[in-house]
Amino acid sequence: MTEDGRKLLIVEDDPGLLNQLKWCFDGYEVVTAEDRTSAINELRRHEPAVVLQDLGLPPQPEGVEEGLATLQDILRLSPHTKVIVVTGHGDQQNALRSVALGAYDFYQKPVDTDTLKLIVDRAFNMGELEAENRRLQSLAGDSPLDGIVAASDGMRHVCRMIEKIAPTNVSTLLLGESGTGKELLARALHRLSPRGENRFVAINCAAIPENLLESELFGYEKGAFTGAVKQTPGKIEMAHHGTLFLDEIGDMPMALQAKLLRFLQERVIERVGGREEISVDVRVVCATNQNPVQLIDQGMFREDLYYRISEITIDIPPLRDRDEGRLILARTLLNKFAKQQGRPINGFSKDACDAIEAYKWPGNVRELENKIKGAVIMAEGKQVTAMDLGLPAGDAEPESLNLREVRQNAESRAIRMALMRNYGNISRTAEELGVTRPTLYDLLNKYGLSAEAYSKRNVVGED
Repeated sequence: MTEDGRKLLIVEDDPGLLNQLKWCFDGYEVVTAEDRTSAINELRRHEPAVVLQDLGLPPQPEGVEEGLATLQDILRLSPHTKVIVVTGHGDQQNALRSVALGAYDFYQKPVDTDTLKLIVDRAFNMGELEAENRRLQSLAGDSPLDGIVAASDGMRHVCRMIEKIAPTNVSTLLLGESGTGKELLARALHRLSPRGENRFVAINCAAIPENLLESELFGYEKGAFTGAVKQTPGKIEMAHHGTLFLDEIGDMPMALQAKLLRFLQERVIERVGGREEISVDVRVVCATNQNPVQLIDQGMFREDLYYRISEITIDIPPLRDRDEGRLILARTLLNKFAKQQGRPINGFSKDACDAIEAYKWPGNVRELENKIKGAVIMAEGKQVTAMDLGLPAGDAEPESLNLREVRQNAESRAIRMALMRNYGNISRTAEELGVTRPTLYDLLNKYGLSAEAYSKRNVVGED
């Protein structure tokens, strides 16, 4: 989106300051208002993405109550609008009140046009990013990859692999830490496959006692053991013509691994206590949070079974390695849970955004979901804060003390974040980074980055 296509509503009753602001933002489509009534009218007529609003509005220009009421009316009618409030010099208390009510940011007089333009530009960039994310959300119901945010290079690669192998019948092994979304990806693989109309049957090999796991998988005949009062098909049989998902297969007992291997080779099973061979047509997808090679070396996993289940292996990156995707995923989850709980929450405060970026997320996406769901319930204002999330502010620690490596990592991350915010637009990315276009091209080559990978058409949405 060019600056000319960006609508900015300026709510200001001082004619001199209003003219100064109109001149400052002459590259935008500027709409003006002098009081609450006209501001709401212009909001409804033009639907601006960003509002720059003075807190001192008539009929009480010396107070802030009319300005705060205007802010609340704007956010009630258009909760995704980014409102930047302008307060008097030193009036930090009312600025913070505005942010608590849902304002995106604040600026204190006297006005420095360069600084104010930077704040407004950032608000537009954030609004465009969130709008694109909502658009992708609206398509989620039609997407087989429903539920997956792929805003980072690692997750985009995972989604491309899922799309490529889904039409085939290869056995797939998903490797990733707990909470990274292995079952979500397995379900996406099933929905994209020709078996998508049939059953997806999941079983957690670590959650079922060893003496029951065999009968759960293979079923049993009547009288096979005490309590077996009728013939019961197992999970493998139930998944006939569909997909069988074996989660945490690294915890499967060695004796049962041999029986599973025979099934994978012969595609027939025998129920516990039975002698009849039953043919089963099923696609097998496995997952584990352990290193299967280490398990083999420790004698805890059969090497022949490993090769049978890992015709294709997909490594799922942990949340801490999804730099560009963490905040997008967090906002997606916030919108989802706020809607579920009926809470009028429209975003994260700055300290919450910083905390989400800094925290290491040992529990991955599952931990993020839990914290945001709790924060939506506990939040007292229009925005979720770091305290609501139960996260410390500025928790990041440098991974290396080598200055060259620290500089390179920081430079690479800044470039990737700027590309993500600007959807790969070279000119705007260079401007945000404070470098020339040729310098940016040199940096992209240096770090092996592609602006095209961050363009809007290459972003994949997630619920």
